Amino acid sequence: MQILSTGDQARQWVSSIRRRSETVGLVPTMGALHDGHVSLVRQSASLCDHTIVTIFVNPTQFAPGEDLDKYPRTFDADSRAVEAAGATAIFAPSNNEMYPDGYSTFVEPPAVAQPLDGVFRPGHFRGVATVVAKLFHLIPATHAIFGSKDYQQWKVIEAMVRDLNFGIQIIAGETVRDPDGLAMSSRNRYLSSDERQAALTLSKALRTAKQMADHGDQSIANIESAMREVLKPVDELQYAEVVDAHTLQRIDDLSRPAQALIAARIGTTRLIDNCRLN
Repeated sequence: MQILSTGDQARQWVSSIRRRSETVGLVPTMGALHDGHVSLVRQSASLCDHTIVTIFVNPTQFAPGEDLDKYPRTFDADSRAVEAAGATAIFAPSNNEMYPDGYSTFVEPPAVAQPLDGVFRPGHFRGVATVVAKLFHLIPATHAIFGSKDYQQWKVIEAMVRDLNFGIQIIAGETVRDPDGLAMSSRNRYLSSDERQAALTLSKALRTAKQMADHGDQSIANIESAMREVLKPVDELQYAEVVDAHTLQRIDDLSRPAQALIAARIGTTRLIDNCRLN
């Protein structure tokens, strides 16, 4: 497995593969990898001839006061994990490689970035769209795999690729959960044992929403109220909403594809989760 640290190295590596008409899967990450990330690497390795994993803690997607400085950096363990999962290269640039002195160009995210996390994390998707666009230029892969736990991020990237005519296929990987139901996240390591019990209410609230929808309850108000009731143990509930699965806009009933999404703080840790209702 090759470790690439500059944009020129990454572009040359991918270009040499593409000239042989072979496929390249790109798995963007910020490191601190867990089994959910590893599953995306395996998915890419099963689909593509080569897989490149990016490990870069992107500073532009962190708002002031968020956990940029304490975000875990575990490069050696990450490297071993992705190599075992089938990756053939890692792109691990420095901050200066991605944002050199004088950098001032950013990508304005699409409309699907405006609700939900767009409200609670202003500027976040601007940073996401910018860094992913840069990665797509540096690494002209045939496929890119994103985890569906970060549902709104996935939809933002889909829309950006469509709107800006990137020649890359976006694929969503399934959310991977621990046996207790908690969606895997690099931030789960911050939770105390008591906080983890409170965090389990996210997946419980989603199960409640799905059960209600499956049993014929079409009322968004009823479903959201039931979710909020389950989520009372969290320290701060930012949103628990059922929205259009494609636009993420508010809907009145379940007559169209709908997604339930939650964001909450438990202690100082912010967690998100989601599920399809119909």
